[in-house]
Amino acid sequence: MGRRPGAAQGARHQLTRARLPLPFPHDSKRTSIMSQREPIEIIDTTVNSGTSMSPFTWQQKYALAHKGLDHKVITGGFTTIKERSGGRTDHNPCIRDGDNWVFESLRGGDFVVADYLDQTYPELPALFQGQIHHNSVKFCDTWMWLAIVRPWFECFILDYHDACLPEDRAYVRQAREQVQLGGKTMEEVQAGREDRLPGVSVALEPLREVLSGQRWLGGDAPDFADYAPLSIFLWAASLVGTPPLAENDPLRDWIERGFDLFGGLGRHPGLKPLFGLERREGDPPLFIGG
Repeated sequence: MGRRPGAAQGARHQLTRARLPLPFPHDSKRTSIMSQREPIEIIDTTVNSGTSMSPFTWQQKYALAHKGLDHKVITGGFTTIKERSGGRTDHNPCIRDGDNWVFESLRGGDFVVADYLDQTYPELPALFQGQIHHNSVKFCDTWMWLAIVRPWFECFILDYHDACLPEDRAYVRQAREQVQLGGKTMEEVQAGREDRLPGVSVALEPLREVLSGQRWLGGDAPDFADYAPLSIFLWAASLVGTPPLAENDPLRDWIERGFDLFGGLGRHPGLKPLFGLERREGDPPLFIGG
């Protein structure tokens, strides 16, 4: 979200390695592939609590876990992306797979890294079950970005700033206020969010309706149809200063199970509570039946 001018400043990053449980039974073909290749590197966007912020990075982590591909996370903030990517980008979330650098587009519904993984490793469990499934996931993700991410971004923009690494905050404030907030301050945009949050919760009703009849958006087992929206909730959990969803929201079961996948991939002590929004007098129901 936004573009950073100039060269990297205040480099602060470290290398962490992730070996996640395989989501499917052991097979010799997958073991052979993993033993012959170096871990894929994720260029992370880390906040002050130590957790990942970017929903694109969360998508990458879930996609790699689903594929059973070993990876390592190169942590750091916004102002060190250029350094950590070897000067290839100063703002795009990306991965490095050997000699291949793959960059996300920063647009909802553009699953650049996920598509690369399915095309490059077709013998491993697929993230998308054909073009029709891919189109459906793209539609859902585009809707989530328009109906949920955009209003939540405005409701939590100052929290977003405060969650960032201290050395990133000046850049984040300048870039977001000038490019994405039309010259308004973060304080101005976030003000009054208590009046707006109930409406965003109501907007999630289509997701609740679909999940009321099935365990996963992917059907009997999770796939990228689940990982894409789960990554948006993880983005929110990395920064929110107040919970955006009711304590008894029907989405809670699916979100909790999604965070528990792959040995608790979506669990990090730096994540903030998503549940606890209270309905005030005069507010609409936070969900149907709520």
